[in-house]
Amino acid sequence: MAAVIAVGWPGAAIAQPSIATGAEGGFQAPLNANPIIPIPTGQSGQSGFYTSFEYVMLFQTKAIGSQIIAERGFIDSTGNITGTPGTIVGSAAPALAANQLGSGSTGMPGFRVGIGYKFDTGVRIYYNYLQVYDAHYSAGASFATPGFQGRSDLADTFLSAPVYNFSPAFGGPQFKTGFDNANNGGFNELGIWNAATTMDVKFTQRYQQMELGLRTPLFATDYSSIYGMAGARFAWIFERFYWRTVDSDSGGNQTPQSAADYTDFLSQRMYGVFVGLGHEVYLGNMFSASIDVTGAGFMDVSKIRAKYELGDKSTESKFGRETYSVVPSATADFNLWFYPIEGVQIKLGYSAITFFNTRYMANPIGYNFGNIDPDIGVKWFRLIHGFNVGVGFFF
Repeated sequence: MAAVIAVGWPGAAIAQPSIATGAEGGFQAPLNANPIIPIPTGQSGQSGFYTSFEYVMLFQTKAIGSQIIAERGFIDSTGNITGTPGTIVGSAAPALAANQLGSGSTGMPGFRVGIGYKFDTGVRIYYNYLQVYDAHYSAGASFATPGFQGRSDLADTFLSAPVYNFSPAFGGPQFKTGFDNANNGGFNELGIWNAATTMDVKFTQRYQQMELGLRTPLFATDYSSIYGMAGARFAWIFERFYWRTVDSDSGGNQTPQSAADYTDFLSQRMYGVFVGLGHEVYLGNMFSASIDVTGAGFMDVSKIRAKYELGDKSTESKFGRETYSVVPSATADFNLWFYPIEGVQIKLGYSAITFFNTRYMANPIGYNFGNIDPDIGVKWFRLIHGFNVGVGFFF
């Protein structure tokens, strides 16, 4: 598509000669030939290579559900405590949930680099790469109840989650609560996640994008330029949920065998094409402003990987599957440009990237140890947005 636009668009798209130079070519980027600085830059109006370096700060939709992870109390797994196996001892009040991972969005700092070539016709071929660093969210729960309020038997100082179908290696300590004694044999709160001491969760997000495109002039005057864009785009949304449970015996002792880790990975690699329009306007005194709008269609290859692992890394249970879906996307970029010297441009901008029909962790934990299968839902709207500042050079 990009090649057809570049080759087939009529040369008459350039509206009029430049007032400043009298040469054909229409809109000219504002230039400042003074002062002359001895750096190897060329003229931005000529053909040749150019490159850019940017610092970015982006914010991403925190896409995770509200699954209840831990409750106050424990489950009598043998019936030796209450007389009935499976009875909950305690208030069962929610102690930890996935939506307690902080409010708002955490900024993701990163960078964008680009390289391109501009032809005499004004057509540009370019490649850019965007990488931002991880955004982290965390929460936890322990034996200390709010205001130290709870039942007189202190059952609410324990945390429990309904993990089942696990192997004996994840059974946890033999004696964990004051209800245990040598006469009833212990293991009355079977499982590391039953009558646990602490639970901690952490959610991580990351974003990466690559773009290979072509930009061609469509219409120009001395003070304005309209151009078209098209090409291929890759976007990668990576999310990781981590849950650690530590189980102590009745004496407060902990070992690697009494801890368990759970991780859930959701990797969405999206491959697609984009097309769009841009408009740059000369503001005067070496400044200009531009807005670019593109639409894209992606094939989303989503990989889900989840596993339970014992604290000493000796045994684990894994799960994985892949899904495929079509993801539409729209992007808008607003930039202010400053041209201090010939062949150099400085940029300050804001970008908004939207995705429709992506996947997210509706319930990040699959409690069936033997077939983990966490619940992955559809996020109909996802926004990644933020600011950028950078510098470009023409050679």
